[in-house]
Order: sequence, then C-alpha cells, then structure tokens
Amino acid sequence: MFEVVKKEIKWGGKTLTLETGRIARQADGAVLATLGETSVLCTVVGAKEADPDVDFFPLSVHYMEKNYAAGKIPGGFFKREGRPSEHETLVSRLIDRPIRPLFHSSYKSETQVLCNVVSHDLENSSDIVSLIGASAALTISGLPFLGPIAGARVASINKKLVLNPTIEEMKESDLDLIVAGTDTGVLMVESEANELTEDKMLEAVMFGHKQSKPVIDMIVDLAEECAKEPVELPPEQDDLKNLEKEVNSLSTKDLQTAYKEKDKKARHDKIDKIKKQVVEKLTKDDDAQTPLINDLIKKVEKDIVRNQILTKGQRIDGRDTSSIRPIQCDVGIFPRVHGSALFTRGETQAVVVTTLGTGQDEQIIDGLAEEYRENFMLHYNFPPYSVGEVGRVGFTGRREVGHGKLAWRSIHPLMPKGDECPYTIRVVSEITESNGSSSMATVCGTSMSLMDAGVPLKKPVAGIAMGLIKEEKKHAILSDILGDEDHLGDMDFKVAGTQDGITALQMDIKITGITEEIMKESLAQAKEGRIHILGEMSKAIKECRAKVRDYAPKIETFEVPKDKIREIIGTGGKVIRELCETTNTKIDIDEEGIVKCAGTDSKSVDQAVKMIKDIIEDPEVGKIYDGKVVKCVEFGAFVNLLGKKDGLVHISELTDGHVKQTTDVVNEGDAVKVKVLDIDRSGKIKLTMKIKDGET
Repeated sequence: MFEVVKKEIKWGGKTLTLETGRIARQADGAVLATLGETSVLCTVVGAKEADPDVDFFPLSVHYMEKNYAAGKIPGGFFKREGRPSEHETLVSRLIDRPIRPLFHSSYKSETQVLCNVVSHDLENSSDIVSLIGASAALTISGLPFLGPIAGARVASINKKLVLNPTIEEMKESDLDLIVAGTDTGVLMVESEANELTEDKMLEAVMFGHKQSKPVIDMIVDLAEECAKEPVELPPEQDDLKNLEKEVNSLSTKDLQTAYKEKDKKARHDKIDKIKKQVVEKLTKDDDAQTPLINDLIKKVEKDIVRNQILTKGQRIDGRDTSSIRPIQCDVGIFPRVHGSALFTRGETQAVVVTTLGTGQDEQIIDGLAEEYRENFMLHYNFPPYSVGEVGRVGFTGRREVGHGKLAWRSIHPLMPKGDECPYTIRVVSEITESNGSSSMATVCGTSMSLMDAGVPLKKPVAGIAMGLIKEEKKHAILSDILGDEDHLGDMDFKVAGTQDGITALQMDIKITGITEEIMKESLAQAKEGRIHILGEMSKAIKECRAKVRDYAPKIETFEVPKDKIREIIGTGGKVIRELCETTNTKIDIDEEGIVKCAGTDSKSVDQAVKMIKDIIEDPEVGKIYDGKVVKCVEFGAFVNLLGKKDGLVHISELTDGHVKQTTDVVNEGDAVKVKVLDIDRSGKIKLTMKIKDGET
C-alpha cells in the first residue's frame, strides 16, 4: 500500500531519520523528520496556478506544537490548541527565512509549508527537526526550490562547541546559535550569547554550517529516490526584452535623480510618481502588465543603488560604507513611568518604556518541554505612522514578535539575576519613525530605559544592522543600513552586544549564501559601529540609577525559616490575604522561604514586613513588646503581642498596688507595653505591665 522511502544517519551522536511515502501522500511533499524521539510532520503544497494579480511570492510557513506530542492536554475551556504561541511564531519565522530566497524568482504560486510536532521526547528541540523536515519536503515536492538546506543548533559549554545540545544541556551554555544554509554558504543565523568575541561567534557559525553538510547529503539521497517531476515555470514573454528596454529608457534618468534625495519621504514620493508615470505610458488601458512593469522598475532601482555603492562607495544618504547616521539619545522623557528613553538614529526612532512589577506579574510560559516563569518581557510595536502609512492597528504580527524577541535576546544575558533585582520587568518599544533597523534601535533604547528605571543592567548594550552589496567578485559591506538598502541589498545582518562582546546575532541572506571571509569582515565592521553607538548612548546615561523612581513599586526582600511559611500563609491563605488587605501590599513567598513585599510606598511595605516578622518571631522571656489588649476578663487581660500570639497579664501584674477589676486599668483596644515573664511547656505566655523606666 505504501511506497516508503527512509533515510537515516548518525548526527551529533543521535539518530536523524527522514521518511516519506506513508503519511500525507496527497501533499506535494511530506516528510516525517525525527531526531531522537522528537518527530515533526512537514508538508508542502503549492497552488497549481499563480494569481495573475499577485506580483509577489505568497509563501506561508506554519510551525505548530500539538500538546499530545508531549503527553499533555492543553489548558483552556475547549481543550484544543488555539492561536499560535510566541514560540510557534518564532520557529515559523526561523523556517521561513532561509527557504524563502531559494525559490525561483519567476515562481509566484501560493505555497504553504506546515510543520506539525507530533512527538516530543523533552530532550531534543523540535525547531531544528522542523527546519530539516521542511527542506526535505520542499526538495522532493517538485516545486522550484533551489535547495536543499539544513540547519543546526550550536552551544558553547565549558568553552567547547557542542552540536545539537539537549534542552537540559542548553541551561549550561554560553551560546544558543542556530545556523542554516546550503552546502556552499550560510543563509541564516539566529543567536543569543553571553558576550562572546567576534572570533568565537564566527567559529560557532562555521562549525554549525560544516556539521549541516551530512544532512544536506541525506536530503539529496532521499530526493534521488522519490522526488517528483519539477513543475513547469511560466514561460518568458517574447517581448520582455523590449519591455525592459522601454522601462529602462523611461525611468532610469528620473530614478537616478530621485535617489539623490536624502530625505526618505521625499525620495519615496518622487519614486512613486515616476512609477505611476511609467505604468500609465506602457499599460494604457491594459493593466495586466502592471505587476511585470513594477518588477522591472524595481530592477532599475536595484541597479542604480548597487552600482553607486560598488563603483563610488556612495550610499543613498551620502554616507560612505562604514559611517553611522547621526544619533540623539534622551532618557527620563516621561515623568510618571518607571523608566523611559528616546533613541533616534537618522530617520529611525524608538520610544522605549520600562515598567517594574512584582512577582505576581511574572509571565507563565506553558511550553511542550516544561512550564516556567519569565520575569523579563520585551514587546516591540510597529505602528503604521512610523513609515507614514495608514494600516491595521491592534494586531501583533510575526515581524513584531520576531523583532521583540531579537531585542530580548540582545539584552537578556546582561539582566540581573536572582536577588540582584526583585522586580518583574516589562519593556515596551514603540517605533515612532522607521528607516532601517528599528529592532537595533529597540536594543539601544531598551538598554537606556532599563538604566533610567534603576534596573542594575550589568553593562549597556547596543545594536547595529549591517548590509551587503555583492556582484560577482565585488562586494561592499554597509554599516547601519537604511530601509531601501535592506530592500535592495543582499544581506540583513544584525549584531548586538556590549563593549566586550556579542550578545545576539541575526542574519538573513537574499542570495545563495555568503562566505566566511565576508562574515568576518562584517563582524569586524559591526564592532566598530557598536562601540561608536555605545559612546553616543553614554552621553545620555552612563550607569544605572542608584534607586528606582518614586512611582515604581517598593519591594523588600527577606528570608524566613521554611517551617514558618505555613504560619504566614495561614489556612487556605487566610493570613496572607489579611496581611495584603491591611497593608495594601502584594506579598509573595516561595518554597525556599524568600518573601517579597511590594507596595506603592515605603510605609506600607515596612508595615507588612513588621507584621510578617511578628508572625514568625517567638517571644523571649524578659523581652518587652508593644501589644494590644484583645480581651478583658475578671482575672486579667489578654494581650496580643506578636502576630496571632496572645499572652495573659494577670490582674496582679497590671500595675503596682491592688486592682479591684481589670477595666480600672485597661480596656479592649488599648495599646500597651508588656514584658514576658514566663512561657510554660504548653506555650502559654505570662506577661506583666509592671515595667520599670529604663528596662529593656
């Protein structure tokens, strides 16, 4: 019934398997990829015909985690998977980025790649398996995919590079790097690092690329046995060359003039006007060729910008290849927020705000492998006005999720650990202007905003986006790229780090790959730019504020004995609820006895701390306490002195001399000073109010 083709190799000490022909046979390509006992079903389907009104390649990639893969039932009322999690969105982007540039330029049919995690062994990550499976499915599908590609995860554990570490091993690593590429070059890099040097990062990238080659060979072997016949690409139009000549003659001179305009908005207005005029002249009443004409105009634009850079070393805005745009940095721009910064680089600007919260504000992440809490969140917003457009508001797209995570990875290695900062921290970056590398502007703004909020960031972090123009043997590396240079260039290479090393890399290549030499040159040039940006940031703020702002919550952290935790919480949480309501604070206590009291002012926090310490403190014989009369009886008065601990002041111990009745001396509610006389075996406390002056 089934014509199964299966390939298997030993890879990084584990078994990697690719199987096709048994599941999802109606898809154009379907591969079950397995590493260890983590399996992902990857499928590919391309539409039979392209939409003539679409002038771009409509590719969609979806990575989905099924809870059954890890033996879990999803939470929520309907008990089924809903909208993609942040992790699913990020992995979808991870797969999309290296495969997208490898489709034939003339292919415009809608194509969908689905990666379904069907088994997870809680040891091997499913993202690399999905990337490999998607590549294999595309390679055997018959679609015009110029692969295959492969990917690998690289860790640095005890200064040794490790291929495809387990989830547990990653906890000890100074590096989390994913690299993807063809057998000839690197296409994509995604990483977080603990201030590693440029040389170490380059070594890790090339190590991952080298280790990926056996996987590429494996996919080729699979395709040789079961690949489908290639789909036919649309034939080239006979009159295309004539049309191209017409477009060139009508647009080249005007576009050259337009690209001398340094202001982005003015330049784009001129370019749009030229495009409209060319389309009107060449289409007349026939709009069918409009998408083709727009593609040809884009080719003219690309040639103008790239030739200007390669021949004259001059960029759109007049800079040379290594110069950084003018930078202006400001902090404390909003009076009531906990921390804020404004980072402006050329026509790219980020307003970044930090909010400090308590342990109750931590984000609970329910992943396939484990559930964990996150106390540092970074969210990136890209409103349409930032590029002078009208657009949809309110929906967080994949790009926003990806850029936010990149900035998070850049900052995360420098965040304070444990007791260094008791706060839950949320940073929001609002991109208010955009002309290239808003994610790196977010990194810079986040660093300053955290420092302004009094978060003890170990070192300032800055980021820079590098570009590449490559034609045959000529190439130029561009520092701090513009949006147009990203759009018309061959590389978007983002590097973030401190004065001492790299904390994050993200690289996307639009050509078939780049060499080690180009990467090395890019990293060196990026370091120079990063150091320059850090210098500009230091003009606004050099170190973290000594204390948090007045409007930030006040948090007091201390430790209590583990055997006292139950007393603080009380039956069903009654005691801790009363404490929170009485003092208007938030109180968290963990299983190790670490207590965090948070409130809007120091007075309420101090009150809560005192009340907790009173609860756990045992009275000492001979010590004087502040107490409150809770009940008067014939033979004396009961006084509350520590939390819920009450003691008896016998009528004879109320005052010197004879006392007829208790209420002659004290009444319920009176604040009194009492001294502990004795504590018997049953825990009953005997008190006296006969305290001599100077007695302690």
